[in-house]
Amino acid sequence: MPQFAYVVHSNPVAGREDEYNDWYSNRHLADVVAVPGFISAQRFRLTDSEAEGAPQQKYMAIYTMQTDTPDETLAHLTSLVETGTMHMSEAFSMEGMATHLYEAITPVVGAPAKGN
Repeated sequence: MPQFAYVVHSNPVAGREDEYNDWYSNRHLADVVAVPGFISAQRFRLTDSEAEGAPQQKYMAIYTMQTDTPDETLAHLTSLVETGTMHMSEAFSMEGMATHLYEAITPVVGAPAKGN
């Protein structure tokens, strides 16, 4: 079954970063991976925001999906959010949010095992 990375770039509402991070890390990631087709999730924080060409969003989440129908999987996720079935924090800013879907074209490559 094909694998995909669904990448979400976002920021908190000004002055609500702690609330945003608590909700995102401790609730939202688990809510999303409970949706059929999503198999893992991880968050990242931008470390070089002053670099030339850096994105305006400070945070990134990468969700791994395994599905034959990524558009349907994302439509289901969107429906859960839009109907209020999936809780979205008011500390999450929709302004400037960006999403991208990538299809895996190679298997995961891991570091070689280190001998003793």
